[in-house]
Amino acid sequence: MTPSTVAPHPLDEISLGLIVQIRERLLKAQAVGTKVYRLESGDPNFSVPPHVLEAVNKAGAAGKTHYIPNSGIPELRKALAEKVVRKNGIAGVTDEDIFLTNGAMHALYVTFGALLSPGDEVILPDPMWTEVGENIRLAGGVTVGVPLRADRDFEYDPAEIEAAITPRTVAIFLNTPQNPTGAVLSEQTLREIAEIAKRHDLWLVSDEAYEDVIYAPHKHFSIGSLVPDYAEKVVSIFSFSKSYAMSGLRTGYIVARSPILHDRIPKLLRCTINGVNSLAQWAALAAVTGDQSQLAQMVSEYIVRRDALISALSTIEGVRPFTPRGAFYVWAELDPAIYARLGVADANELSDKLAAIGIGSAPGSAFGQTCDDAIRFAYSCATPMVKEGAEALKHALSNPDVLHGRTPA
Repeated sequence: MTPSTVAPHPLDEISLGLIVQIRERLLKAQAVGTKVYRLESGDPNFSVPPHVLEAVNKAGAAGKTHYIPNSGIPELRKALAEKVVRKNGIAGVTDEDIFLTNGAMHALYVTFGALLSPGDEVILPDPMWTEVGENIRLAGGVTVGVPLRADRDFEYDPAEIEAAITPRTVAIFLNTPQNPTGAVLSEQTLREIAEIAKRHDLWLVSDEAYEDVIYAPHKHFSIGSLVPDYAEKVVSIFSFSKSYAMSGLRTGYIVARSPILHDRIPKLLRCTINGVNSLAQWAALAAVTGDQSQLAQMVSEYIVRRDALISALSTIEGVRPFTPRGAFYVWAELDPAIYARLGVADANELSDKLAAIGIGSAPGSAFGQTCDDAIRFAYSCATPMVKEGAEALKHALSNPDVLHGRTPA
């Protein structure tokens, strides 16, 4: 069979990920000694808490390196059920409702694989983290974007969600705090979305990976805590990557109350990973049951980084940064006039030119269909890098010669 006659494959419609491509480019430059500012990727630079590493060593020394229960070790499932009830306010959750996954991205893959049939529609915010849509498509689903707007502080508009519902709609997806905008959904907005789901008998899939990265006076609400009478149609997804800087340990979990999902999720877990890494699960147990003081320390440091980026971007003509209320990203809308001033065609080329001089970013087109004139900067790397990178960014976006590498950055 010649290449021209090869039948299309679902994976041919999935991107490798623009952010990943930018990251790889910067890592290659860094490897040969080029100064880079890692403002493209959301990987917390903090060290894993010492008691978590100690738990890994103890588990390894005790020989806990063999196959484990498919849905997670009992000790961790029990601890997470208690956490979800106590901290997230989701009443009635037991260890049987907890399913360990290989990070929150795997949780999305499993959730949509368990919920969707070919052609089913999922409503999601636009912009949204790219991999959400990709996992919907991998499950055979269709994404239906609801645009987020600055005049609503990038909150989902319940009326627009309801207007997007069709006979093929199966679920409403939400993410708060949100990647890429840093928006936080208010309790009122969440309640309105929940009522819409009830009226139309839709699933609610809630990605809460950034639950602990939130800035006062804003608060995080788990939508599952607001609709106890609708618990079986809510799926909540959590991660250890952001709260505990355990991104490399690839540990997340699903909270699902539905008997249908209790049957389907373990099948996908068995056929994809056959259990999350055993040592990572013991690390997660130590993280969720141990000292939590690092959470406040991390948020305090993130505020310093956030303010450095906002301060730099706010002085640049044609750039309108949104001050994030959670997560660790600055989303900036761009006046198209900035392209002519800087000698670039669009935000994609702007991001490409920034990468060429060692400054990471992600163009709005990486996150949706309605946000081409935007760009995202992450501030999860070390504080000195963020501060220095913010000044380098300000210099580059104010000077075409610097952006195009004609003078030093």
